[in-house]
Order: sequence, then structure tokens, then C-alpha cells
Amino acid sequence: MFEIGDKVVYPMHGAGVIEAIEEKEILGKKQRYYIIEMPIGNMQVMVPMDKASNLGIRPAVDIPTLENALRIFQHEEWDRSLPWSQRYRINMDKMKTGNLQEGMEVIRDLLHRNKEKILNTSEKKLLDDARKFVISELALVKGCTKNQAIDLLDQETHKAEMID
Repeated sequence: MFEIGDKVVYPMHGAGVIEAIEEKEILGKKQRYYIIEMPIGNMQVMVPMDKASNLGIRPAVDIPTLENALRIFQHEEWDRSLPWSQRYRINMDKMKTGNLQEGMEVIRDLLHRNKEKILNTSEKKLLDDARKFVISELALVKGCTKNQAIDLLDQETHKAEMID
């Protein structure tokens, strides 16, 4: 159970802070909701408290976990032989987990793929969504702006390109 002020991550939506816990009546049913403020995208999300774990809402990672996840860009462990539909399904499944490391793997793999062959529209959108997801948690955990988080992510991906 989360409390007001907790930093959380909502898979496929990004990171935010629980601003309130409110009881609301929707369709004749009273429930308690987490009100999550999503700083990137300027969005507020209401999540039923009793469904939070089923939806995959998790605490934001700590700094050491974040730093470790950023190292993923230095590792070349991606499968070039998969057809795009299978690759897309695997990457989408990773994004649905809401796991930071897996989100970074999606970015890494799609950036490498894009160097070899231009991504199709679906993969471009998935790369953009993965970047937004990772950037939101980076900004929240590091306590920085969206632009600073973008710069940090770009620096890490650029370092990896220098290793290639």
C-alpha cells in the first residue's frame, strides 16, 4: 500500500507522485483511489487502490538501481534475426511490465535496429513511448527537469555508440 508523497511508476504511463488518496463514488460504487500526479505530460491519474498491484504500479527505483539500469546501453545483447512483428511483441511485453531495465532494453535495441535499418512507424512510436516512460522515471528519481532527464538518457546512449 502506498502513501501520499510516494514516488510510483505506472506501466505504460510513466512515473509520478501520489498527491492524494480520495474516496469517490463512480457508477454507484464507492472506492478509494490513489491520485497520481504525472509531472511529465502534466497529467493526473486516478487508480483504484485495490487494483494498483494488478495494474503493475510499483515504487520508483532508487538511485543505485537507476545507475545500474543506465549501464544497459553498454551491452550488446540484442537479437538481429527476429522479424519485426516478433520483435515488436517482445518489446511491447517488456514495456507492459513497467520495469525500468526492460524499458531501457527496448530503447537500446530499437536504437541499434534503427542504425541498421529505418524503423517502421510502429517501432518508431514504441521507441518514443519507451523514451517518455524512462525519462519520466529518470526525472522523478534524479529530481531533475524533463530536459535534464532527456540529456542524461541521450548522454548514456551516445556513450554506448562510442563503444560500438
